[in-house]
Amino acid sequence: MKVSAEPMENSQVALNVEMEAPEVDKYLEKAYNRLVGKVSVPGFRKGKTPRAILERHIGKDALLQEALELLVPEVYEEALESQEIDAIAQPQIELVQTEPVIFKAIVPLRPTVKLGDYGKISIESKPVEIKDEEVEATIEQLRQQHAVLLPVDRPVQFGDTVTIGVRSEKQGQSSPIGKDLVYEVTKGGRLPLPGFPEELEGMKKGEERSFELSYPSDYEMKELAGHEHSFKVTATEVKEKELPEINDEFAKSLGSEDLASLREQIATNLKTRAEDRARLELEQKAVDAAVELSEMEYPPVLVDREIDRLLNEEARNFPEGIAGLENYLKSLDKTMDDHREELRPIADRLVVRSLVLEKITEAEKSEVGTPEIDEEIDKMVKHAGEKAEELRNLFGLPQARESIKQSLITRKTVDRLVQIASGSV
Repeated sequence: MKVSAEPMENSQVALNVEMEAPEVDKYLEKAYNRLVGKVSVPGFRKGKTPRAILERHIGKDALLQEALELLVPEVYEEALESQEIDAIAQPQIELVQTEPVIFKAIVPLRPTVKLGDYGKISIESKPVEIKDEEVEATIEQLRQQHAVLLPVDRPVQFGDTVTIGVRSEKQGQSSPIGKDLVYEVTKGGRLPLPGFPEELEGMKKGEERSFELSYPSDYEMKELAGHEHSFKVTATEVKEKELPEINDEFAKSLGSEDLASLREQIATNLKTRAEDRARLELEQKAVDAAVELSEMEYPPVLVDREIDRLLNEEARNFPEGIAGLENYLKSLDKTMDDHREELRPIADRLVVRSLVLEKITEAEKSEVGTPEIDEEIDKMVKHAGEKAEELRNLFGLPQARESIKQSLITRKTVDRLVQIASGSV
């Protein structure tokens, strides 16, 4: 056996393997021994057919194919060992020729990451301030949410809630979309199509209207983009909002002592959320800066694995799993391969981010002990109620604990980057 290795870009190596005839014959004999007991040859009992007869019966290529299925995996492993190659995933194998047997394997290697001087990263973090206008806007949202709907005997106005029946009309055919639909008539609303709420303005109870609207040119279902859609709408009820007054009674109905306490609580909540957003933004900027300073090479298989993970996450949103996702993509006139390519840039960024954080973890010697894992599990099951014990047992499994450990280590590494970037080391 002759083996040579050629380095390739993106942390890969091309392994070229050429077999000698006697070596191939050894695997042809193994293939014969596997097949002779399975293949019926006229005039011979199973297991008793001579190799030459069996080869003529099934064809030389068929016997060779069976031999290659045995040969390639075993010889590939031997070639890896002889070249001292540390593969991280299955290779892409190409059979170059059969006489003599020559095959080529593209082997993915461990990524190489060279960190930049991430200790000099500096990112300005602005203090979070909540304006009075934001508090008042939140109070107005709460006021809208607690409005009472009262029937009115007048034409529809923006802000009203109407009960409607909607039919679709196409080529003279009418088909129902919904009956007794409750719809809030909001000016500028884009559902079900832009312009729909404007068509309802001025309608009276019992009135029927027909109109046409166009799908936007960038509509996600390409076959409908730019096309017109006809609607026939019947209004069966019109209601207007009666908004509560903003006073201490309103605040008490929301669980606060008075209006001042409500404003204070809202301001606190808004500040907490704003600080969380600012923290996430700072984390992202710090990681991005570390990535920008780094140099790396990694095999494409890592991106393919990440795409698989993203697809599996998406599939959880469909009762039928991957099949449901595929059907959804078909409705958008897309294939799974199309979607994989859409996800590739996202997956690539996630792989790069993960590799850099992993290298920083090594540099910073970030570690997580058993007490920290136990504390995290306690937080995760705290509000699980009756399922707390079940979840605790699930998170107690070795694989789950290891996953939690890796998540905590990543969090600790990101926290360290944020400390450096914000100058709070």
